Amino acid sequence: MSDRADAGNEKALQQLLQQGLNELARGNTDAAGQCCQQVLAMQPDHVPGHFLVGLVALEAKNRKVAFSAFQSVVRLDPDHGAAWAHLAKLYMSEGQVNLADAALRETLRIKPDEPMVLDLIGTTLSLMGEHGAAQSFYGRANTLRPNHPPFLQNLANNLVYHGETDAADAIFSKIIELQPDSPQAHWALSSSTRATDTAHIEQMQALERRHAQHPRERAFYLYAIGKEREDLQQWDEAFAAFSQGAAARRATVEFDEHAEIAMFELLEERYTREWLDSPARGNPDSSPIFVLGQPRTGTTLVERIITSHSQVHSAGELQQLGLALRRLANYRNPRRFSAELFAAAQQLEPAKIAGMYLQTTSKMRGSTPRFVDKLPQNYLMIPLILKALPNAKIVHLVREPMDACFAGFKQLFADAYLHSYDQREMARHHARYHRLMQVWRERFPGRFFDISYEETARNLEPNARALVDYLGLPWESACLDFHQQEGAVSTASAVQVREPAHTRSIGRWRHYQSHLQPMVEELEAAGIPVHQQP
Repeated sequence: MSDRADAGNEKALQQLLQQGLNELARGNTDAAGQCCQQVLAMQPDHVPGHFLVGLVALEAKNRKVAFSAFQSVVRLDPDHGAAWAHLAKLYMSEGQVNLADAALRETLRIKPDEPMVLDLIGTTLSLMGEHGAAQSFYGRANTLRPNHPPFLQNLANNLVYHGETDAADAIFSKIIELQPDSPQAHWALSSSTRATDTAHIEQMQALERRHAQHPRERAFYLYAIGKEREDLQQWDEAFAAFSQGAAARRATVEFDEHAEIAMFELLEERYTREWLDSPARGNPDSSPIFVLGQPRTGTTLVERIITSHSQVHSAGELQQLGLALRRLANYRNPRRFSAELFAAAQQLEPAKIAGMYLQTTSKMRGSTPRFVDKLPQNYLMIPLILKALPNAKIVHLVREPMDACFAGFKQLFADAYLHSYDQREMARHHARYHRLMQVWRERFPGRFFDISYEETARNLEPNARALVDYLGLPWESACLDFHQQEGAVSTASAVQVREPAHTRSIGRWRHYQSHLQPMVEELEAAGIPVHQQP
């Protein structure tokens, strides 16, 4: 009788779980949640029940419940690879890097072979900046479950990072073939080629109209439409699409401008010349070259010039410096950069920061004597770089403010630069950056190299020679032929840098001048002159 009861109970549990999974697949999170409640009421320590709670919570964007559910799973079953993988990704996306490291180690200990788990590992490694390692996991996930659009999307994005754009475009096309309404795939294809007619625009417009209640998906289509309208020099139509796309994306993110102001104020207040001259010393390693500034201001162009040199490797946009600060300070704030992080960073030993940075970049640095870290936001960390790695070289891109601001405004980023989706927020951020860079120049004269995007694009050779000379490298003519270089281009500039230097982007904002008065007003209010006539 007891065995029959147990069997009946197990059958009821399995039926409820399957019902919950079916409801989740249909997007009915409330109904799926009710199934979970019934399962756990019948058996509170039921591992698949807790796991389903976590999946439902993820779908409902209830991260707190998802954390709790997956933590319950691994307490009950320490060898549950999928739960550990979900925890690793959740911890990483919340900025809790040390906990993410630990969860990822547990996941890998189990040696999982489920496609979903392998894809999650790849995603977590990507968030950690470990794109090379991520590629093998994405590849295995797609081998075990071919033609699954989410797995294909992650693999294609990784291939873009590694400069394999033709292979990535083939996958994006495959995704659209399998699932025609694939916003990110359409956006990626638009980004990689120049439009010559409106056929793709019309296709995307029809798809975009289906997503009236889904701003994230609308944003992908609208930015893609804007980019192709710009290719066709349909300036007003392009701006309308960019503006609508920015508004849609802005509705999905939380940009805390007050927190950003507080961060800039702390940097200016605390990171003084006296602090830099204090006794603690860093690491004398001279291999890193930091190329930094605002995004879309020519950092990729300059990086390609430098890494065309035989002694320099392109390591891409590395997260490792910020992650070193997080790990050493045990920082758990989801904000990537904050006043709290930079206050904690001042208490760290510079040599430890350098040591962790050099250790975690070791697989990305290539075999040449020098390597380039091209994360634009490293401008926030110039004093920390000078303290931790005093022999590193720092190259800062300078670009005309309106071109810089508009270039950021019309670009759809991943999960960074949350200020860029509103004209006034974009301009006020630029003013804060502009002021901070002037502070760094005054406090640390001669410690970094300003290079003008406009001057470099107009007159490549003398500016490239001055750059290479600053880096202490012998001149090589290959630095003028950067567009012939193969390798990773991990930015939105992937198409442009396959071309020789050009001036098409200089003054491009003027095509949109009548639409950009809010941006102009904010810059001028901050004392940054804007020349509104050609």
